[in-house]
Amino acid sequence: MAEQALSTVSNANADVALASHMAEDAYSPVSSMNAAVSLASHSLSIGQEFPDVDTCRRTLKDIAIALHFEIRIVKSDRSRFIAKCSKEGCPWRVHVAKCPGVPTFTIRTLHGEHTCEGVQNLHHQQASVGWVARSVEARVRDNPQYKPKEILQDIRDQHGVAVSYMQAWRGKERSMAALHGTYEEGFKLLPAYCEQIRKTNPGSIASVVATGQDNSFQRLFVSYRAAIYGFINACRPLLELDRVHLKGKYLGTLFCAAAVDADDALFPLAIAIVDIESDENWMWFMSELRKLLGVNTDSMPRLTILSERTMGMVEAVETHFPNACHGFCLRYISGNFRDTFKNSKLVNIFWNAVYALTTAEFESKISEMVQISQDVLPWLHHFNPQLWAVAYFEGVRYGHFTLTVTELLYNWALECHELPIVQMMEHIRHQLTSWFNDRRNMGMRLTSILVPSAEKRIAEAIADARCYKVLRANEVEFEIVSTERTNIVDIRSRVCSCRRWQLYGLPCAHAAAALISCGQNAHLFAEHCFTVHSYRETYSQMIYPIPDKSLWKESGEGAEGGTAKVDITIRPPKTRRPPGRPKKKVLRIESLKRPKRVVQCGRCHMLGHSQKKCALPM
Repeated sequence: MAEQALSTVSNANADVALASHMAEDAYSPVSSMNAAVSLASHSLSIGQEFPDVDTCRRTLKDIAIALHFEIRIVKSDRSRFIAKCSKEGCPWRVHVAKCPGVPTFTIRTLHGEHTCEGVQNLHHQQASVGWVARSVEARVRDNPQYKPKEILQDIRDQHGVAVSYMQAWRGKERSMAALHGTYEEGFKLLPAYCEQIRKTNPGSIASVVATGQDNSFQRLFVSYRAAIYGFINACRPLLELDRVHLKGKYLGTLFCAAAVDADDALFPLAIAIVDIESDENWMWFMSELRKLLGVNTDSMPRLTILSERTMGMVEAVETHFPNACHGFCLRYISGNFRDTFKNSKLVNIFWNAVYALTTAEFESKISEMVQISQDVLPWLHHFNPQLWAVAYFEGVRYGHFTLTVTELLYNWALECHELPIVQMMEHIRHQLTSWFNDRRNMGMRLTSILVPSAEKRIAEAIADARCYKVLRANEVEFEIVSTERTNIVDIRSRVCSCRRWQLYGLPCAHAAAALISCGQNAHLFAEHCFTVHSYRETYSQMIYPIPDKSLWKESGEGAEGGTAKVDITIRPPKTRRPPGRPKKKVLRIESLKRPKRVVQCGRCHMLGHSQKKCALPM
C-alpha cells in the first residue's frame, strides 16, 4: 500500500512538474506538447521493469529532456542504477536494481517531485551524440541526405533542445553506422559481397583488388550478366565513359561504362570504384571491360566510345580497344571552345560546324570563324575535328554527341556519398533492377515495329519526304530532287549522299521518299537496334537480389582477384577526406542536358527551320 501511495504521489508530482514547465517554457510550445507525449509514454512507477540497464538509462534521459530537467548519475554498475536531479536541494531521485536470476532491472525507489525550476535555456546536458543518433535514426533511414543543419533545427522544434552542428553531424554519422555499418566494415565485406554477386547472378563479373601488405582497398569492378547480355545482343555498339569523384570518408572515384538502349535510355554496363583516378586505374578498368566483352568484341560492329578523352582514357582505349572510334563528348568540346574564345557569335558558328554533314559545309564554317579570330586555327590543331565533328568523325554515334552518363554519376555520388561502399553498390543495384523491371514491362506493352523515339523520327522523315521529287535509276538507286540539291539514295546499302541515314541509323527524308516511291515500309529499313524486338531483348534478363549480409560468409577472392582466401581482410584505402567542409563543385543540371541540335532546312539550307516549314516557293 505504501509503495502504491508513493507511486501515485510521484506521478501526481510529475504532472505538476509538467504543468509548471509548460507554463514557463513559452519559447517552444511544440516542445512542451512533445514533452507531454514523451512523459505519457515513459512515465515512471515503482516496480516498473527494463530489459537492461542501458534501456533504463535511455528512458530516464528521454524523460529528463522531455521535462526540461537534468539528471546526474550517482551509481551505475551491473546490479544497480541510481540517478538524481542535478540541481542541488531538489529531492527527485530514482533507484533501479537488477532482479535476481533474470537480466531485467526494476525501479525500487522513486522520489518523483521536483522543487527546482529545471533547465531554463535550450541547452541540455542529456542531449548527447548518442541521444541525437537515436532521435534521428528513423528519419536517416528514410532519407540518407538528411543534413546536420536540418537535424539540429528539427530537434529544437520537436524537443525544445539546442544541439551544436558537430553534435548533429556526429549523431547522424553514428545513426548511419547503426543502420548501414561503418565505412571500415564496408571494405571488410567486399570479398564476401563479390562472392554473393557471382553466386546469385551467375555469369556476372565482380572482383575486388587490394594493394600493399595491409590489403588496402584499391579497386572494385562489377558488371551484371543481365547487362552484359543486353549490351552484346541488343544495344547499339556505342559506349560512354565517365567518372565522378566521391566525397565520402575515404574519397575515391566512381567509373562507369554505359551503353544506350533502343529508346535512347542510358544502359549502365560496368561500374568500378577506385581509390584514386589515375592512368593505371583507367588502364585496369578498360582491361576488365575488354575481358567482359571477351570474344564478342571481334564479332561486334566497330565500337564507338565517347568520353572527355583524358590522357588516361585515351591510352587505355588505344591499348584495349585499338579498333574503336574514340571521340570527344561535345559538351566538353563546346565548353572548352566557349571558355577559350568567349564570343557568342563564334560559338554559334562553331555549333553549325559541329553538325555540318559534309566536309565542304564544315570547312565553310571554319572559314567564317577564322575571319573573326585567327586563334581558331591553333585551337583546331589541338582539338582535332576528326574526334568530334560530324563531317569527319569515323564512328557511328546514332545521334548521341554528349555524355548522358554524367548526370547519372553525379546523382549516384550525391545519393550515396555517406554510405559505406557495399551499401553504395547495393543502392546502384536496386536502381538498375528497377530500371530493368520497368523497361521490360514497357517493352511487352509496345505493339509497333520500332521503339517510340525511332517511330517519331521516321514519322518526321516521311512528312518531310513529301517535298521531294523521286527519280528511280534502277532497282536500288534513286535520285531525290529538291529545288536546291539532288541526293542519291541506295536502299540496298542503306546509304544516302546526305549521310544522315548512315550517321543516325534511321532512314532520312530522302531515303523515306525513295522507299515510299517503290512501296516499301520505311520502318523496316531502320537499324535492328531500334526495333521493339531489340528493346525487349535488351531487358530480357533479370538482375537477381542479394541476400542480407548476415547470411554471407566472410570469405571471397584474393587481394588480386585470384583464388579465394578465407582470411582476407580488405582495409580502407590510404586516401582519406581532409578535415573541414569539402569543397562543393556546383554542377548545373541544365548543363548536363544534350545541346540543342541546330535544324537546317533541306531546301534553302538556312538554319532554324526544317524543309517542312520552309517558306521558299516550290
